[in-house]
Amino acid sequence: MTVPLRKIDDYRWEIPVSYKEGMRVPGIIYTDEKLLKSIQADQSIEQVANGAFLPGIVKASFAMPDMHFGYGLPIGGVVATDMDKGVVSPGGTGYDINCGVRLVRSNLYLKDIKGKIKELVNALYTEIPSGVGSKGRITLSPQEGRDILVKGAGWAVERGYGTKEDLEHTEAGGCLEGADPDKVSSRAYERGKRQEGTLGSGNHFLEIQYVDEIYDEKAADIMGLEKDTITVMIHSGSRGFGHQVCTDYLEVMETAADKYGIKLPDRQLACAPINSPEGQDYLTAMRAAANYAWANRQFLMVWTREVFIKTFLMSPKNLGMNLIYDVAHNIVKIEDHIVDGKERRVAVHRKGATRAFPEGHKEVPAAYKEIGQPVIIPGDMGRASYVLVGTQRAMDETFGSTCHGAGRCLSRHAAIKATKGRAIHRELEDKGIYCRAAGRETLREEFPEAYKDVTEVVNVVHNAGISKKVARLKPLGVIKG
Repeated sequence: MTVPLRKIDDYRWEIPVSYKEGMRVPGIIYTDEKLLKSIQADQSIEQVANGAFLPGIVKASFAMPDMHFGYGLPIGGVVATDMDKGVVSPGGTGYDINCGVRLVRSNLYLKDIKGKIKELVNALYTEIPSGVGSKGRITLSPQEGRDILVKGAGWAVERGYGTKEDLEHTEAGGCLEGADPDKVSSRAYERGKRQEGTLGSGNHFLEIQYVDEIYDEKAADIMGLEKDTITVMIHSGSRGFGHQVCTDYLEVMETAADKYGIKLPDRQLACAPINSPEGQDYLTAMRAAANYAWANRQFLMVWTREVFIKTFLMSPKNLGMNLIYDVAHNIVKIEDHIVDGKERRVAVHRKGATRAFPEGHKEVPAAYKEIGQPVIIPGDMGRASYVLVGTQRAMDETFGSTCHGAGRCLSRHAAIKATKGRAIHRELEDKGIYCRAAGRETLREEFPEAYKDVTEVVNVVHNAGISKKVARLKPLGVIKG
């Protein structure tokens, strides 16, 4: 059955409440005509409609232009549920809890780095543990393993891994309060104890880039971005730890949905009332996984800085490798938003979506109060990535949310099939991009054409007004898991 869509304007489409009996709110998809065709190739629009069944959902079930089929909600989905009457759903968060991205600027320019890309990439590949089952350089005692779940990136900074400015430029200060290590299974601890400080596999990466285009001079200047300056983007999450937390609580939620008489069109959306024991246990465990991920990206950034210092024989001050911002894009956050003209506290599920708060918002760091929260949108390793800022329109329409990346258009299996006989690393080198990966299979799964064109995705959210373009970044060197 084809999902009926009503065109609201050039960048928004509605799934009416009448589409399925039981939908509590409409579905709203941010896209244009061209991207809509690729979106319709899978069942992700149906998942947007299914999300509208969640008890306590307010306003709409949203999806961004990078959306594609996921577990429960589509990747690229945003739903908010009322704190008193609503539910929380692990399928609305995703397996890789607090998968996110951070962007680091530097005082280096393209001319300074041209002859050192291979040396840099090889050194980063040596120093940054990556790939399936990789083990980190951090060995944690059982008590330290618990402490890091409570303190997040702050735990790393307390021990000399970075500065307090890093925390100021990290979403939520790099730590969600209310994490409870006792709500995490022994299996999750076992999977996570040697993976802190590892990049991971799949679509996770560390990329050396340069600023190719500036769209907003004021915002770029405040962030320290100039044309041809060198940046580093780090994309990673909570590794096997977060995956296990999600797995554990999906089982809990399936039982809870039956216990509380919650009727859903898809069991993958299994959920529990926020105020139930099951709902509270999930939130505290999810926060622990989110904090694990923020610490993880903090370690990765510090080691990246060390590689640059050794390679260029520069002092940290002269190198100027400062964190612009770190954003999460698989998370549940408790936030205050205006719904039907009244401020309400809601649980915002962002699954493959980025927070995009506007200028002046209380949670935007002081450095960015004039321009809004930096929004970091990675693309594929062969084209570009973008820096944007949040807007008031995002607050008014999407609970302060925007897209999170390019979005897959080919499954990993289809990507491997499509690249049979191709040498992806050579194709990238022909474009001036040097890449190291744990396996050739990874490069084939992640080849550029497996993703939508990130420029088309970003243009939708920019033109729709839910985030605003600041700069475009082009890749020079990449390490992949």
